[in-house]
Amino acid sequence: MSAGPLEEGLAAADRGDYATALRLWLPLAEQGDAAAQYNLGLLYDDGVGVPQDYAAAVEWYLKAAGQAHPVACFNLGMMYDQGQGVPQDEVEAEKWFRLAAGQGSADAQSELGAMHAKGRVVPQDYAAARKWYLEAAGQAHAVAQNNLGVMCAEGHGGPQDHAAAEKWFRLAAEQGYAPAQNNLGSMYASGQGVPQDDAQAEKWYGLAAGQGYARAQVNLDELRRRGQG
Repeated sequence: MSAGPLEEGLAAADRGDYATALRLWLPLAEQGDAAAQYNLGLLYDDGVGVPQDYAAAVEWYLKAAGQAHPVACFNLGMMYDQGQGVPQDEVEAEKWFRLAAGQGSADAQSELGAMHAKGRVVPQDYAAARKWYLEAAGQAHAVAQNNLGVMCAEGHGGPQDHAAAEKWFRLAAEQGYAPAQNNLGSMYASGQGVPQDDAQAEKWYGLAAGQGYARAQVNLDELRRRGQG
């Protein structure tokens, strides 16, 4: 079966031919195709193939989100959160994040976790934060895995559990997420949740520092100054 215009547009975009992608997607989007509407939103959001136009991006994201396109809902939340193409409105952002999260968007679930953890827009609620982080972490979302690890380590929203913290830090660290690599290094340096192991601490601090994560470099320098490196 031959590819349709949506797929042909994706192939064109993959090779950098955004003008062709736009030509193929625009008629579909005008006919109500949610995926094409979302793709047009991305073009305007990123300014590829068209002049960057956040208001136009919002317009197309809204059309796709109205058809329950989860990533369009999430991107709308980000536009409202950052005030791009619309007046900044964290309440509206939370609304779109919640709609996207309910459709399984790990990015949106992670954002809701952060909102509840910080008490931003919604009342601070560590149990709700942990719930949303857990949903996103179950989809291998590295930021959520790291944040869930922090909550487990500090006992926010549930019992303090260093073994669970180590599990989530490791999963995120193995995806290359520098804050989680630093946190895992700290667990090895202190012996919390894992046997104390300076070599492992140095390894994980070094990986995070190699990505320019300043806190890890400080921790690595301190570890070496103590003669433990």
